[in-house]
Amino acid sequence: MNDNRRALRKPISGVVLVENSLNGAALGRIGNLSNTGLMLIAPRRLRENALFQISFTLPGSDSRTHALEIGVHEQWTSTAVTPGQFWIGLRIIDISDADQGVLDHWLKQPEYALR
Repeated sequence: MNDNRRALRKPISGVVLVENSLNGAALGRIGNLSNTGLMLIAPRRLRENALFQISFTLPGSDSRTHALEIGVHEQWTSTAVTPGQFWIGLRIIDISDADQGVLDHWLKQPEYALR
């Protein structure tokens, strides 16, 4: 796969679940995250080239959590190494200034947040 990323992605060693904000359906978990997108590890494909409103909660160093809600655009889907799973590239297309600040701050933190 050709890697055209412009933003450094931070791998997620813990489990950060992602859900569809509109209907509450579980979509999968985050594989890696950047300030411009994420890779979702999912049990099923998402609609190709579709837009989604998603939410997830990032853990913090202070034992608090930070809930984020963002709009994303599906960029690509690939069959994962694990049978029955898919890797899905999502580009952030809409995020509030407050959530962008939380995300940017979280991305600068060491791996402590992924216990």
